[in-house]
Amino acid sequence: MARTSGRRRVTITDVAQHAGVSTSAVSKVLRNAYGVSPAMHERVRSAMAELDYRPHAAARGMRGRTYTIGVLLDNIRNAFFADILDGVNTELRGGDYQVLIGAAGFDEEDQTRLARALVDRQMDGLILIGPGFPRTEVLRTAATVPTVVIGHHDLAEEHDSVVDADALGAGLVIDHLVRLGHRRIALTSTHGNRGSGWSGTPERVQRRGYHEAMRRHGLQDLARVAMTAFSEEGGYRAGMELLSAADRPTAVFGGADVAAMGVFRAARELGLRIPEDFSLVGYNNTAVAALAPVRLTSVDQAGGLMGTTAARLLLERIEGRTRSVLMTVSPTLVVRGTTGPPPPADG
Repeated sequence: MARTSGRRRVTITDVAQHAGVSTSAVSKVLRNAYGVSPAMHERVRSAMAELDYRPHAAARGMRGRTYTIGVLLDNIRNAFFADILDGVNTELRGGDYQVLIGAAGFDEEDQTRLARALVDRQMDGLILIGPGFPRTEVLRTAATVPTVVIGHHDLAEEHDSVVDADALGAGLVIDHLVRLGHRRIALTSTHGNRGSGWSGTPERVQRRGYHEAMRRHGLQDLARVAMTAFSEEGGYRAGMELLSAADRPTAVFGGADVAAMGVFRAARELGLRIPEDFSLVGYNNTAVAALAPVRLTSVDQAGGLMGTTAARLLLERIEGRTRSVLMTVSPTLVVRGTTGPPPPADG
């Protein structure tokens, strides 16, 4: 078929005729609708490319959609969030949805304000990464806008959930360190927003898993948790607290890679070697963990998979699915150069 003249705008009808399908089929491909076969998607996309068809954003908005998805997180410095965002973008690539990212910081009111702003700007759906604002506010939002929550284990009919098996992940760390001979194993964790109504935040589930694993190995009396922020500075403060103590732990489990990097800095200032003087384990297995100068043993949460799963579930929600879905990702331990046997005097 000859290419449509550039003197008029190519329409959805032109694309349908060129591809030999119905206009409703083209519309489903444009919406990235759940259930469209790969063959149909490719057929319609090829026709769009051949005709140089571009949907009119304003017209799409008037039909009830803005083709934008809002992603809310607290901190763009957390490399694990970058892994999640990569997964979201991978799932949405080739479709017409665009992602708008909002980094609200850790303050509960700031997060609430930004979430409401995303709703006011008529996002078609929201992905909330570890939200720290009240659960009641999240449920109110999810009742009106398709929503997927990443990280929190609190379930609700109003939204889908994508979580890591954080208790299992903590158990993998403790089992590994005990096999190496460690007994005094400390954890760095964070309170989060304690008044926000969430009971299953990742750090709480991880802490429970840590205590359960220490109890399983008969080490519950040696358990020690340093509460801090999941940031490099927070990890540094926790590291100084733990590593300066007279009964210094022989291993530190950083609840997040970013906190483990702070423990690295504290160890350097105190003149301690890793893993000769103490072992260190992170959580998230971010890109920095694999860098040659670091080589951090860490728990891989498959952040990219969590992101692609969240985006897929959100598209299904946008298309009308109302039944809530929980997807759990199984963690794995990636052993590198920061773990080894405890010092001889402590073995």
